[in-house]
Amino acid sequence: MFSKTYTKSLLISILITTNCSTVWGQNELKIVNKNVDFGFRTTQTRKIDAVIVHSVFNAGEGDKYNVDLVIKQFSRYGVSSHYIIDRNGVIYQLVKEKDIAFHAGKSSLPDGRTGINSCSIGIEIITTNDSIDSPTEKQIKSLTALVKDIKNRYKIKYLLRHSDIAPGRKTDPWKMNWEDFVKRIEE
Repeated sequence: MFSKTYTKSLLISILITTNCSTVWGQNELKIVNKNVDFGFRTTQTRKIDAVIVHSVFNAGEGDKYNVDLVIKQFSRYGVSSHYIIDRNGVIYQLVKEKDIAFHAGKSSLPDGRTGINSCSIGIEIITTNDSIDSPTEKQIKSLTALVKDIKNRYKIKYLLRHSDIAPGRKTDPWKMNWEDFVKRIEE
């Protein structure tokens, strides 16, 4: 009915116009912009050499996994992260990477540096700290892809958990198999 060339061209056109993230076997990172106007400071230059992984959920009324309610919660505290990953693995960018997001709080890197917000990218995974909840496989896959992308663009010295930089104060990311995640990053 149609030639192979026409069919292939039509398929490519459909994929492009529908914003599909997979074209002929190449995965592109799909990020939804959901920029906030709080919880960060703009800057012209900064050296990014750390990625910090966090967990968060909506602790107020409503769906504990709702991204908008989590963002509303962030606004009440004047904090944010660069990215947040929902239960379905959708990545939302809240703050531009060039800007300093307030995600780390009082903390320090293994080399003793403090003021971690100024040299890091913060990524939140929506999950709770209860006994039955853990990050979904979709979240881990998205987190892996995002961190690999970041590592391709910056010279990352540290990939750490919030609990690594603020021991005794923070325990997240909750119920995450960190060792398996790190192996995926190295693949």
